[in-house]
Amino acid sequence: MWMLILERAWYFWRVLPQVERDVRAHWYGRPERSSLAARRVREALLERIKLSMSRTLPTIQVMIAICPMLGLLGTVTGMIQVFDVMALKGTADARAMASGVSRATIPTMAGMVVGLSGLFFIHRLQVRAQREAEHFGDTLSVREVTA
Repeated sequence: MWMLILERAWYFWRVLPQVERDVRAHWYGRPERSSLAARRVREALLERIKLSMSRTLPTIQVMIAICPMLGLLGTVTGMIQVFDVMALKGTADARAMASGVSRATIPTMAGMVVGLSGLFFIHRLQVRAQREAEHFGDTLSVREVTA
């Protein structure tokens, strides 16, 4: 998950400006930009940019949703250890059960921390993608400039 988040940050920081330059060069290299066909080309170029910006965002969202569930899986394994200790030594040995309780709570907290921090970053990436798409759409003018 973190590698995908870093990849998207790298994309916005280093790759997207070059992609935008290429698309602008393609658009402004057209002889005309006001016909219906040209507008469709413009829409296709904008969609291509939007798609490239949000390429891995759904995958990151799924991974963020899975993190707390993986933490709960760790909780289950810790509780199994607690029940094994209870079966062997009885319920009076709190020290023996403590390691199982620890194994039950730490993965849950880790899953929640990773999931919540991932939510922060995915929100930032989604907002950035939306703003960049709107800004780039505004920079591609439809009207032809006459000198």
